[in-house]
Amino acid sequence: MFPLARNALSHQQVRSIQQAMARQSHQKGTSDFHDKYGNIVLAGGATFCIAEWTYTATRTGIEWNLSPVGRVTPKEWRDQ
Repeated sequence: MFPLARNALSHQQVRSIQQAMARQSHQKGTSDFHDKYGNIVLAGGATFCIAEWTYTATRTGIEWNLSPVGRVTPKEWRDQ
């Protein structure tokens, strides 16, 4: 019985150490760059992306895969 009790006690100690380490790993001591500026950088990037696509879609004159149905007429066949 003694080895079984000793084994159970060592498992309990290991488990309590693991739980303490898990609690400490989830806490941040100081804020880093991402905590301070992460949302601002994300919002700036999204704004830039939306602005560029809006410009591209409206100002460059690209036709965006519009259907040619009704606009294209077939040419007459020429025998040669």
